[in-house]
Amino acid sequence: MKKILFLILSVPILFLAGCKKENDIPDLDFRQEMREFVKGISEYGRSIHSGFIIIPQNGQELVSSTEESNGAPASDYLSAIDGLGREDLFYGYNNDNEATPTDDREYITGFLDLAKNNGKQILAIDYCSTPLFMDNSYTQNNAKGYISFAADHRELDNIPSFPAQPYEVNTNAIITLAEAKNFLYLINPATFSTKQDFINAVTATNYDALVMDLYFNDEEFSSSEITALKEKANGGTRLLICYMSIGEAEDYRYYWQSSWNNDKPAWLDDENPNWAGNYKVRYWEQDWKNVIYGNDSSYLKKILDTGFDGVYLDIIDAFEYYENQ
Repeated sequence: MKKILFLILSVPILFLAGCKKENDIPDLDFRQEMREFVKGISEYGRSIHSGFIIIPQNGQELVSSTEESNGAPASDYLSAIDGLGREDLFYGYNNDNEATPTDDREYITGFLDLAKNNGKQILAIDYCSTPLFMDNSYTQNNAKGYISFAADHRELDNIPSFPAQPYEVNTNAIITLAEAKNFLYLINPATFSTKQDFINAVTATNYDALVMDLYFNDEEFSSSEITALKEKANGGTRLLICYMSIGEAEDYRYYWQSSWNNDKPAWLDDENPNWAGNYKVRYWEQDWKNVIYGNDSSYLKKILDTGFDGVYLDIIDAFEYYENQ
């Protein structure tokens, strides 16, 4: 920032009056822009599959029109979604296997309850590995009316061995998100040797919903494989929800072009220092939206064509990054 200010002060005032820095961030309501983005994804998905499920993760402030948990609900946004995912609710906010501070938990649950009271299912993910803490996570989330998953690996690359059966296991055929009593969050298949190993492991479980990736390594799951994954071991059926990051671009995805490494498109911003290969995006720009939805080569169309029941949208809280710039 200091270097940029020095350059500005060193150019003639008349030139400043007639130019705009290429890297300027526009003066926008970044929260509303994210709401509009999610609404566009929802409208497109439901135009193809009327029951398509939309679940944004984190960014819970968007459910309130005032960004306060006691504010009026953001009705248009809530109408566009079916549920709301939230990480680190009871465990993992500061460190894995550590209780989330009370003030932080109460702040988050204020918004989650606003969404729940407007008919949305809450999916809570806690990062804890001690059986006592995992049990406590399920119990506390259930008491709040949320369904939850206690992840013993932050990498979300395994099916926990504890508990032996999903919380509130059942043999039901799960058709809507509201019917789900539990879920498995398994978006990183790196620990499975083959795609079939992944399928076998999942179909041996009785989770009501599975959040997973469209790809095993670089290979898409087929429609027939998605159909197989929907079968629970006990004869019931589950929902399959596909993970998709919309607040960052990932350089290992099918849409990434090698030229972007040296010549970035206007909507592509800095790499996330905490996640190599993930880049901030100006999610309000149409060219990025075109990557995500609205056409036959878009990410969402691939997910719809494969037969997923819905989509799990990550990096919803990207609005915080741009507000802080």
